[in-house]
Amino acid sequence: MRVMVLIKANEKSEAGVLPSEQLLTEMGKFNEELVKAGVMLAGEGLHPSSKGVRVKFSGGKPTVIDGPFTETKELIAGFWLWQVSSLEEAIEWVKRIPNPDGEEEGEIEIRPVFEADDFGPELTPELREQEERLRAQAAERQ
Repeated sequence: MRVMVLIKANEKSEAGVLPSEQLLTEMGKFNEELVKAGVMLAGEGLHPSSKGVRVKFSGGKPTVIDGPFTETKELIAGFWLWQVSSLEEAIEWVKRIPNPDGEEEGEIEIRPVFEADDFGPELTPELREQEERLRAQAAERQ
């Protein structure tokens, strides 16, 4: 199963405070463990919401909203995409993530990624073939 591991933003990440050399070193070691275990598929940190935008759809019309966004606790500072055998395995890996700031509270969310079989008969053979073709094309570009 694939899971998206979402690192929630905090006041420091939203202020653009970059990680320390120590944290970058610890995260590098953790990411090495993930790769060696065949778990990590992707992972990145994100710039603060002040550098982002949202596109809101209302009445069929898109509207662009510039950051920053106010609800820091609902923002994402980074993510991983992992391949694990179960949600329990993902939880065990998350428990090992280096704490960016031992004094500050943090939150990490784990969300299963939809797989083709999750869509049932609505994902027709033609749509399934299209999905597989697009995934293969995207993988070639990486």
